[in-house]
Amino acid sequence: MALSDQPAAGGPEEEAEEETLVFRAALEAFGESAETRALLGRLWEVHGGGVAREVALERFRVIMDKYQEQPHLLDPHLEWMMNLLLDIVQDQTSPASLVHLAFKFLYIITKVRGYKTFLSLFPHEVADVEPVLDLVTDQNPKDHETWETRYMLLLWLSVTCLIPFDFSRLDGNLLTQPGQTRMSIMDRILQIAESYLIVSDKARDAAAVLMSRFITRPDVKRSKMAEFLDWSLCNLASSSFQTLQGVITMDGMLQALAQIFKHGKREDCLPYAATVLRCLDDCKLPESNQTLLRKLGVKLVQRLGLTFLKPKVAAWRYQRGCRSLAANLQFLAEGQSEQKPLIPTEDADEDDDVPEGVESVIEQLLVGLKDKDTVVRWSAAKGIGRMAGRLPKALADDVVGSVLDCFSFQETDKAWHGGCLALAELGRRGLLLPSRLVDVVAVILKALTYDEKRGSCSVGTNVRDAACYVCWAFARAYEPQELKPFVTAISSALVIAAVFDRDVNCRRAASAAFQENVGRQGTFPHGIDILTTADYFAVGNRTNCFLVISVYVAGFPEYTQPMIDHLVTMKINHWDGVIRELAVKALHNLTQRAPEYSATQVFPRLLSMTLSPDLHTRHGSILACAEVAYALYKLAAQENRPVTDHLDEQAVQGLKQIHQQVCVQPLGVGLGGELMRQAVCVLIEKLSLSKMPFQGDTIIDGWQWLINDTLRCLHLISSHSRQQIKDAAVSALATLCSEYYMKEPGEADPAIQEKLITQYLAELRSPEEMTRCGFSLALGALPGFLLKGRLQQVLAGLRAVTHTSPEDVNFPESRRDGLKAIARICQTVGVKAGAPDEAVCSENVSQIYSALLGCMNDYTRDSRGDVGGWYVRSRGDVGFWYLRSKGDVGACCERIMCCVAQQASEKIDRFRAHAISVFLTLLHFDSPPIPHVPHRGELEKLFPRSDVASVNWNAPSQAFSRITQLLGLPTYRYPVLLGLVVSLGGLTESTVRHSTQSLFEYMKGVQRDPQALGSFSETLLQIWEDNLLNDRVSLPLLKTLDHVLTHGCFDIFTTEEDHPFAVKLLALCKKEIKNSKDVQKLLSAILCDTHACIGTVHMCTQTHLWLRAPGPHSARGSALPRFCGMVQFPGNVRRSALLQLCLLLCHRFPLIRKTTASQVYETLLTYSEVVGADVLDEVVTVLSDTAWDAELAVVREQRNRLCDLLGVPRPQLVPQVTLSPTQHEAPVLP
Repeated sequence: MALSDQPAAGGPEEEAEEETLVFRAALEAFGESAETRALLGRLWEVHGGGVAREVALERFRVIMDKYQEQPHLLDPHLEWMMNLLLDIVQDQTSPASLVHLAFKFLYIITKVRGYKTFLSLFPHEVADVEPVLDLVTDQNPKDHETWETRYMLLLWLSVTCLIPFDFSRLDGNLLTQPGQTRMSIMDRILQIAESYLIVSDKARDAAAVLMSRFITRPDVKRSKMAEFLDWSLCNLASSSFQTLQGVITMDGMLQALAQIFKHGKREDCLPYAATVLRCLDDCKLPESNQTLLRKLGVKLVQRLGLTFLKPKVAAWRYQRGCRSLAANLQFLAEGQSEQKPLIPTEDADEDDDVPEGVESVIEQLLVGLKDKDTVVRWSAAKGIGRMAGRLPKALADDVVGSVLDCFSFQETDKAWHGGCLALAELGRRGLLLPSRLVDVVAVILKALTYDEKRGSCSVGTNVRDAACYVCWAFARAYEPQELKPFVTAISSALVIAAVFDRDVNCRRAASAAFQENVGRQGTFPHGIDILTTADYFAVGNRTNCFLVISVYVAGFPEYTQPMIDHLVTMKINHWDGVIRELAVKALHNLTQRAPEYSATQVFPRLLSMTLSPDLHTRHGSILACAEVAYALYKLAAQENRPVTDHLDEQAVQGLKQIHQQVCVQPLGVGLGGELMRQAVCVLIEKLSLSKMPFQGDTIIDGWQWLINDTLRCLHLISSHSRQQIKDAAVSALATLCSEYYMKEPGEADPAIQEKLITQYLAELRSPEEMTRCGFSLALGALPGFLLKGRLQQVLAGLRAVTHTSPEDVNFPESRRDGLKAIARICQTVGVKAGAPDEAVCSENVSQIYSALLGCMNDYTRDSRGDVGGWYVRSRGDVGFWYLRSKGDVGACCERIMCCVAQQASEKIDRFRAHAISVFLTLLHFDSPPIPHVPHRGELEKLFPRSDVASVNWNAPSQAFSRITQLLGLPTYRYPVLLGLVVSLGGLTESTVRHSTQSLFEYMKGVQRDPQALGSFSETLLQIWEDNLLNDRVSLPLLKTLDHVLTHGCFDIFTTEEDHPFAVKLLALCKKEIKNSKDVQKLLSAILCDTHACIGTVHMCTQTHLWLRAPGPHSARGSALPRFCGMVQFPGNVRRSALLQLCLLLCHRFPLIRKTTASQVYETLLTYSEVVGADVLDEVVTVLSDTAWDAELAVVREQRNRLCDLLGVPRPQLVPQVTLSPTQHEAPVLP
């Protein structure tokens, strides 16, 4: 449990949560008082319904919900809010809708503040009884829209029942007419309460409150109490919790009975308690799956138990005396002890007989402690505490013993949780005597580390949280001298829970309990110092707890060994792999705090744990051995001593045997094989870094075999573990080679070098992608002395991996890792003048650039999306690293700048931002300036240094307006336009909009310049020609052409007959649509945007001819409107376009024919000069009246008629010999 009166609410470990908590705690007053008063004053205006009513209600909810965690701030304002609303209710002229709205507002206030605080504010004079009763009587219990009204009226009626007058005085003369008797007020209230106890809405809760106030009145209990109890027990007995109505009825009865036995006098309720208990036993509520019924059953049982026992304060209870925190601190500051506790005395009534029903009640409450739901266990724990406070000392001690029986490992986590809650309640009430603390503290220390694996997760979080609550309660309940023998154990356990617990709620609960003990007890070692570092908010981050806070706390010797022991015992064998890895890292850090203890005590334990049959234990212990050994090495290195000064020969031999023990059984590729491979690879890395004396030992060959086998089997390892194992193997190889394969300083053993590199280069040609990935990274990780003399051979092998060929086009990850390996090798050998087999120099740098720039055009796609985009960041980083060096880049600079510029104008935000960053870094690099940058002067004006930091390049609105300025520079025009074309045809609305706007802004500037416009159009068509039938480019390019032609950007070309732009555009359109058979693509393009574009001015008349379909539509489908658009160009272009349209009028698919006819119809109406005025009407009539989805023979006749009218030759049928002989039409031009 959290350290409050309510169960802890779970929450994510985010800063937003902390900010919300701080904000809510910062409220100091009801700041919306004026707004609320105005809102309540406008109810007369908005009650009629509609939007205004809903807005008012929602605004009031928002205001009230703001104070859910600090409802006491509303207390000074409750009275005037209630008066404003009740004035509306009591006004006879108020319409029913307004009254219901007022009660809705009242309910919202009640929901936040709670009905108990609210009840006393209701008018409760004698004169209010009958009006309120009449209002309740007038309500319709079946009206689901007005349940708030009934709920508030029943609460109001419950208050009026407290008037100190007999209800019979209000009845007057019950005889109204001869033979007719008016029902008394007492009977009316009873009837209403009983009727509402079985409704399905929240009015049932209010009816239970009403019944408890009403039936316990002196005048009512004499005549009605037995009758009501009999009625409620009969309903309980006849209802079943397996039906919905039965659950509702039982809920109402149990609430009413629990409230009656809570508020009624003991002497009034005692005669009926045994009967109610027997009936409750017969209901068998613990077998119900309804949480609320089981909770109410436990609540009623404890109320019956309290009825059996006399109300008294146990004289034997432990009393601390002064519990004021300020007083305690004052005493400690003055060097005085706190007030001495009152000495428990023997109970004078120790010999009183305990009623026989008490034993049954205690038994049911103990069963409730093990219930599957927290609210039931919480209620049972409070019942245990209340009952024990009225029992004799001996019996109460028996209850404590029964509670301690819950802490058996045969019990479930539910029993442990309930036991902790009960112990906290007993301790808080002083019912847990100091003599029991030895047993209690022992089980609480176990509960603080309780964690049981269940399937793929674990249980125990609630148990550890509740154990922290127990420690918090004990801090307030006992004198420091009582807890002094347990201070060391409790403080260490709480620190460990606050730092090393997996769950954030448990860490925070432990931190709060530790803080409470520091403040209340004042005996925790270094309490204040620890609290300043491990406070409530600091422990919210798990990684920070394990790796930072733990090191600080372990600096205090009282906590060092317990923390290390906890990690070894509980955490390195944890079921969660993340916890195991954090634990071994924490153990590495803590080893430096206690090196002697770690070497002599911890390390032998870890070595023995590597033989455990449990997989997680073996995995964590191997990792821990590696980390502890490396930590001891670093300590020894500080004193220029070997690691063997800390580890004896037995420990060193134990480390060597780990690999042999693991390899005794074949390393499979299941979970065990994955964990063991990763653990042993880490072990190899750490032992190599620790310079273990294994030179020339056969263990090195075994390690090398394991690394090679792991890299070779990567494709068999699960995808979620593959990257981690690959990284571990590569890191192990790098350290192994650096430590054990150097024959002389800077020189490798030739035999090992030849064997290793030859083997790894051969593996690069493996048919498995993951094998290529692993050995590529392995070559990249080799130290410089192993690459010496073999650099060219290694780079050639890696360049082959990065090359995209038809056989390995679907190996994007191997190309990515090949690039990483090239980058790492270059960083290893450096850039300098010399032989190409020893360093990067002018003789091999061009080959490296070829590999890098070749990958710039890798746009491979698969089910994961644009996997080729993974390489953008690697390419940019590597290219930048080269260019800022002193190598001779020559002509490569222009290619790199153009490729980066292309990426800087494409559609993926993060790649575009990274490419622009690289581009600007290359441009503005000064140490020394990069040579051969094309158009450096213009670029520095377009992209001043201030843009590097001031512009958000991830935002399309800021990036594209600057990138399009590169279109004015000839060197960058082609790559930038290619990138813009792809962006303009993308799916993201913001990218499409801003790239289009930026392109239009540029086109507006060159529209009247024939030379500039001609260069732009030539570049655009060249891009299409270079990427013909490449859907990645051709589809968005057709969309780009749609946009620029729609906006009249090429109107200057329409004045010239057979302009080269139009001729080439027509030719490319014909090639793009040739042999297309994809009907869906054709229809998606044709039907998308036709109707929205008719009737515009001349510059935009092309809009209905050029499609602007969003999404990935087909280039071939977009070709039809392109032919319609060609009609605006005079000469042979128009004639050829009309011929292509006539061909499509006899397409094999009817929908294509119909859509073509519609497009041609609109085109001829738009461009009336296409055909003569004498035949225009006839052409339009043929297009509109012909059934183009009819048989081809009929359609062909009408199509040929159109050809004659339009002056184009009729297409001729050409026989085509295939397996199924058919005929197709071909144009015949004179």
